[in-house]
Amino acid sequence: MATKTRQHDGMTARDPSFTIPGRPERRYPRSGGVEYEGETVFELLPSEDRSNAALEDLVAGVIEDGPYRAGDFLDLPMTLYLVRDEETTDVFRVTVRDGSVRLHVLPETESGGLRRFYDRLAARSDCEWRVDCRTTFE
Repeated sequence: MATKTRQHDGMTARDPSFTIPGRPERRYPRSGGVEYEGETVFELLPSEDRSNAALEDLVAGVIEDGPYRAGDFLDLPMTLYLVRDEETTDVFRVTVRDGSVRLHVLPETESGGLRRFYDRLAARSDCEWRVDCRTTFE
């Protein structure tokens, strides 16, 4: 069965709300591991083209400056951080792909943690950002 992804209008760089239209549900299959049903992703797009390597350096700098605890725990062809904001206790995943930074909502994620990460990313960069939200929730 194909999954339908709904695109929300881009939010302005000065006031992205990070309103979460739906959170994935965590499942633990009998075969092991964890799976998520449903997806909400906030895509942060710089106003000027940036290489994935430059964006990865920017993300790594934001994470290193804190208040984050993070790790790249999986052997994937791209870096995937599992990030926990130590002040808000929000947990979410961060990836860099196709010239954008993507914040992946998890069941525990709240808007405040996403907004704080965005604010720190924007403060470290020298460009404006557009925020798009993609979700499989209606």
